[in-house]
Amino acid sequence: MKILKSAVIAFSLAAAMGSFSTAAVAESDPGRTAYKPTDVINEVVARITAAETAINNGAEDAAVVDLIQKAAGFIKELNANDKVARYADKARGHLKLAITAAKAANLQEAKQHLAAGKEGVEGLKKLL
Repeated sequence: MKILKSAVIAFSLAAAMGSFSTAAVAESDPGRTAYKPTDVINEVVARITAAETAINNGAEDAAVVDLIQKAAGFIKELNANDKVARYADKARGHLKLAITAAKAANLQEAKQHLAAGKEGVEGLKKLL
């Protein structure tokens, strides 16, 4: 009887845990918008492209830094597995180097880092 009782408890516990997906039930923080990973990647690429366009059009250093910081900040919204997070951190590292170069008024170096960061962000789509 003890074996039957523990088997019933174990079975009911397993059925209760497996009956719903925690990912489907999970919510983000109140007031926070949760984005799909592909939407985040597309938005970051768009922001990097805007920064590259600003450099090509001769924008001031502060404006370029602001655009790059928006892209680097938005990449934090990417929620995916650990492998994607590692590669996103590498791409974000290029964006940080671009910010540093733009603050030093070296926009050509910033443009190179932006291109490397954009390539890294676009490569994240393959990992999803």
